[in-house]
Amino acid sequence: MTDNVHQGHRARKRFGQNFLHDPAIIGRIVKAIAPKSDDILVEIGPGLGALTEPVAELAGHLTVIELDRDLAERLTQHPQLASKLTIHQADAMKFDFTTLLREGKKLKVFGNLPYNISTPLLFHLFQYADLIENMHFMLQKEVVDRMTASHGSKAFGRLSVMTQYYCQAMPVVEVGPGAFKPAPKVDSAVVRLLPKPVAERAKVPAEVLNRVCLEAFNQRRKTIRNGFSNFASAEQLEQLGLNPSLRPEQLSVEDFVTVATWLHQQESLS
Repeated sequence: MTDNVHQGHRARKRFGQNFLHDPAIIGRIVKAIAPKSDDILVEIGPGLGALTEPVAELAGHLTVIELDRDLAERLTQHPQLASKLTIHQADAMKFDFTTLLREGKKLKVFGNLPYNISTPLLFHLFQYADLIENMHFMLQKEVVDRMTASHGSKAFGRLSVMTQYYCQAMPVVEVGPGAFKPAPKVDSAVVRLLPKPVAERAKVPAEVLNRVCLEAFNQRRKTIRNGFSNFASAEQLEQLGLNPSLRPEQLSVEDFVTVATWLHQQESLS
């Protein structure tokens, strides 16, 4: 059996499949998710069911979203799991998570996310932040480092700002390559995301904040005087309480929100 076949399924490169198989790591992740029978649990990319089985055992039921038709079909035939699952064979990046709500309860979302789509998928999920109680995702460790980075650090960038605008983010489990089949070439980590209440978020559209981040971090070594020159003068930045000679990673998440809120107001007036 080759390295990229696990439980009879050949891992597909185009889906970024790496299957978790280490029982100790699985146990720690399930403990972090802390599934309960009245939770609305949603797993993205259940794969061969490494997390699905223990979570279903504790909760009794969960919804899974799986893009790979073979794996989705396999779950419908699973002797222990099939009756405990609602299976959507679908692309999570296009999925409408509002369809899973019931009785005014929020969702608990988790998964071992394919590394090749992690950022766009996270951005898609942030749109549903108000409907989600918490999220636990296995990601490339470097991605988790960026999501949880403080301003001033090298890892701080667009993903840090967007994640921390919507959620409190903290790493909960570190995972070496040996926990997967096939073993990836990188370390992984599980991040816990707790969406912030709406009241804690300024009324700034995500696409405006995202654009401000793209302008800033596109040219990290430039000062914000240059980085933001497409839409703000040095004087305008000073009026917002920002020093134009700072570099983008020196700004806090709040500073980015301030710039995006101001930009949104300018554009609404014009």
